[in-house]
Amino acid sequence: MFELNEKSVLVIGLHPAAQVVCALLLGRGARVTAVDGDDSAALRSACRNLVVSGAALHFGRGQLPEGAFDFAIVCPGAVGESDFVWQAVERKLELISELEFAYQQSLCLGIAVAGTNGKSTTARIIEQILTAAGRRTRVAGSPDHPLCTAANQSRELDYLTMEVTVPQLENIRYFRPSVAVLLNAAPDHLDRYRTLPDYLREMSKIFSNQQPFDWAIIQSEAMAHLRSLNLPIPSKVITFSSQNRRADIFLDRSLLVSRIEGWEGPLFDMDRSRLRGPHNAENVMAALAVGRVLRLPLNPMKEALEAFEPAPHRFELIGEVDGVKFINDSRATNLSALNYAIQSVPPSREANVWVIAGGRDRGIDFHDVGPLLSQRVKGTFLVGEAREKLRAAWSLFTPCTLMDSLLEATLEAARSAAPGDFVLLSPACSSFDQFQNYQHRGDVFRQAVRNWAESTGRGSSEDSLGSPGKKSFCASPEPVLK
Repeated sequence: MFELNEKSVLVIGLHPAAQVVCALLLGRGARVTAVDGDDSAALRSACRNLVVSGAALHFGRGQLPEGAFDFAIVCPGAVGESDFVWQAVERKLELISELEFAYQQSLCLGIAVAGTNGKSTTARIIEQILTAAGRRTRVAGSPDHPLCTAANQSRELDYLTMEVTVPQLENIRYFRPSVAVLLNAAPDHLDRYRTLPDYLREMSKIFSNQQPFDWAIIQSEAMAHLRSLNLPIPSKVITFSSQNRRADIFLDRSLLVSRIEGWEGPLFDMDRSRLRGPHNAENVMAALAVGRVLRLPLNPMKEALEAFEPAPHRFELIGEVDGVKFINDSRATNLSALNYAIQSVPPSREANVWVIAGGRDRGIDFHDVGPLLSQRVKGTFLVGEAREKLRAAWSLFTPCTLMDSLLEATLEAARSAAPGDFVLLSPACSSFDQFQNYQHRGDVFRQAVRNWAESTGRGSSEDSLGSPGKKSFCASPEPVLK
C-alpha cells in the first residue's frame, strides 16, 4: 500500500465504481479531481457527497482540468474516457487502472477471475467453497461491488476474490494475483479493441506479473489462443475444459474428472448442482482448481457446490406458461454467451427455441452462431440498436422479426411458441441502448412474462412465475432445467 496523504490525484470517470475510488482517496487524505463527459442530473446527484467531502468534480467536459497531479486513475466506462486518457498520456501523467489502485490498497492475497463469460458465477462459487472451508474472502469487481469497496476490509480477509474485465487490465503496473483464472477467450469488446489478438493480449496481462510459485488456472482452448500469440505464462498452470479430455480437469458426461497428480479421479457430479450447461461445468472446474491450489479439502467444496444458488439473469428459468418455458439470460452480452445458452436448452428432435436478442453492438461479428441457429432455433425477435445488423447476419439461418421493444418481442415470442418450446432472452449485446444495465433488462423481461401469464389466465403470483432467486415455477415440477 502506498501513501496517499496530500497526494493530488486525477480520476477519469465518475460512474459508481469511480465514485468509490474517489471516496477511498478522500478518506486517505488525497486531494481529488475527477472528470467525466457525462453531465446528467442523475450523475451530479450521485456525486453530491464527494463534493461535500472536498473533491473537485468536472462534468460534461472534453478536456482534462489544468493542474499538477501525482498520478491518474482510469475507471473504464467514463463518457469520453479514451480522449481523456490520450490527453493524460500527452501530459505525461502516470496512469493506473482502478484495478491496480484497488490492488495496491489491499492487504491480503488476491484471486483474480477473468474471461469473456462466467466471471461473476465463478467468483461466487469460489467465495462459497472458500467460506465452506473456513477461509475468509469477499467477491468484488462487479458493478454492484466495485473493487475499492473491499480495500478497507482486506485486512480482515484471507483472500480477495476479484472479477476482472479486460479494460481494467489496460493500465496495470504491479497487479499480481496469487491465483489467476482465465475462463475463456471469445471475441468481445471489439468496439474497443481493433482485433481479437489485441483483445487477447490485454486479457493475458492478468498473468504478466505472476511469479513461478503463483498459479494460473486456464481453459485449455484459451491457453491455445495465448500460445498462438506467443504470450507467456510465468506461473504454474492447471488447465480445464468441457471439450478437451487431455485437460487437467475435464468433463465426462456429468462428471468432472481430474488428471492432476495426487488428485486423480472424479471430483464432482454436475447433476448434483443447480448449474447447467458445459460452460457452467467449466466454471465449477475452475473453482475446484482454485480450491486445490489453496489446499482445501474436497468434501466441503462438494457440499458448497451442491448448495450453490445461481444468480438471477444467468440462464434463469423464470416461469412456464401453457407448456412454454421462459429463460432470462440477460447477462449474455456477447455471441459466445448466446451460444452457451442455446446449447444449454434441452434439445428435441426439432428446433424448440425462440430467441430474443439485440441491444447495443459491441463490434462483434454475429455470423458465427448461424449454424447453431439453423439447428436449434425456430425464430428470433430482434430489438435495439443492433437489430438490423443481427437480421443481416442471421436471416439465412432462421426467421428474424424486428421488434420495437423487449415487451413487444416477449409477447410475440410467447404467442409464437408451442408447448415444449423455450423462449430465451439471450441478447448477445449490451443493454445500454434502452436499459440501465442487464439487470434492468432482465427485470423488464420478467414483467413481460408475468403480463403474458395474466393475459392467459394463469395468474402472476410469486410462486407461479418466481421472483429473483425463487426456486418454484409455474407448472414445472423441477426447479432447474435438466
